Amino acid sequence: MKAKTPACAARSDPDQPLVGFRTAVTATLSVRNWARAMDFYKAAFGANELYRVPGGGVGQLSVSGAEFWVAEESPEHKNFSPESLGGCSVRMLLIVEDPTAVCAQAVRAGATEVAPVADAHCWRLGRIVDPFGHHWEIGRLLS
Repeated sequence: MKAKTPACAARSDPDQPLVGFRTAVTATLSVRNWARAMDFYKAAFGANELYRVPGGGVGQLSVSGAEFWVAEESPEHKNFSPESLGGCSVRMLLIVEDPTAVCAQAVRAGATEVAPVADAHCWRLGRIVDPFGHHWEIGRLLS
């Protein structure tokens, strides 16, 4: 699926509420080597590319409808990768049907296992770190 670059149309009254608008929180992962990171997330999580800025450097991905952004780090804008910071200040939580399979796929794609998938606190959860320093907990609630 080729990513779309949508045209931005000016609204006649930008102060009027948008019909069907939904507030959301999403992450933008700052990375070194944006193109390699985009390829990794596609291989590791089966992500689909929804959008990329013309010329590259910023793109939006979706894992089964869960959307996030990936951007080349930009120290001049105070956006640093975990590699530049020497660590990460957040963990991503990817909720999937089969955490064991997704963790294994991520490791095959180049991630490192931090904690094996196990059942605890009503969750089946494992943790990996991707090649760009971002930590991902991959799990689901137990029934």
